[in-house]
Amino acid sequence: MTLLDPFAIVPRSAFETPGKSRGLIDVVRWRYLLHLLVRTGVTTRYRNSVLGWTWSYVRPAAQFLVFWVVLGVFMQLDRGIPNYAVYLFSGIIVINLFSEAFKNATTSIVGNAPLVRKVFLPRQLFAVSAVIVALIHFLPQLGLLLVVCILLGWFAHVSLLSLLAIVAGMIIIMVFALGLGLFFGALNVRYRDAENIVELLLLLATWASPVLYSWTMVQTAVFDRLQWPSWVLDLYLLNPITQGVELLHYAFWRPATEGMTTAAQPLVELPPNLAWNTLSTFLIAVVTLLIGQLVFRRLEGRFAQDL
Repeated sequence: MTLLDPFAIVPRSAFETPGKSRGLIDVVRWRYLLHLLVRTGVTTRYRNSVLGWTWSYVRPAAQFLVFWVVLGVFMQLDRGIPNYAVYLFSGIIVINLFSEAFKNATTSIVGNAPLVRKVFLPRQLFAVSAVIVALIHFLPQLGLLLVVCILLGWFAHVSLLSLLAIVAGMIIIMVFALGLGLFFGALNVRYRDAENIVELLLLLATWASPVLYSWTMVQTAVFDRLQWPSWVLDLYLLNPITQGVELLHYAFWRPATEGMTTAAQPLVELPPNLAWNTLSTFLIAVVTLLIGQLVFRRLEGRFAQDL
């Protein structure tokens, strides 16, 4: 009696090619490892720190105070924007989420070089875990903003659309940051100039979105002072970061400020086509993610050698 090979009846198509990645699909299949990476990223950030998680509040609070004093008090950019403090903080936390997710996703492959060189695993896990860790660090800031808005009467004017705007804004920012992080993260393995480009983009991100000023100031500058075509304003409003900021303004600042407005200082008008722009910027973020994933998969075969 001869022993049969147990693998003889298994078709070759059932075996996976070693080292072959399926892209972001593997992130779901390797979710246990993703959980470990996220937990490691969260627990090690404030290791041996006296203040620990308090730093998640200290940094945005310091940013807020600097911008509020310099821009709101000294330069008086708060004119025409009632409840400027909440308006400013709503935008700052969006920029913080995007900046941390984008920057950490860009450096995630290089930062985990020893693991990438020795073991095969879906490299996208590092970028995705960096974005999730950024989200976790964003939540305390969001909670602080929510508490302040509740004290200002947020519950009296909040609606279901306001709650949906929070979710939509976070999704747009995270998908956009992940797409850019995959793109620049892949380039950063071979060309470390990518980190410097990212730093420059993050410096511009705060000023290229209505965090410190209102979008109506851009409208006035484009139409009245510079007399540029209307598509310039449309392009500005289709920036996913701009849309994320405006969605959180709609969700937090507007309900918390409705009871404070006067005829002399009304609410800043809503950007045109806010709902359609939400869909459009989400599609832009998804396209960015697809492009980033495409570039990442084309270059990841040489990660181990380049590192």
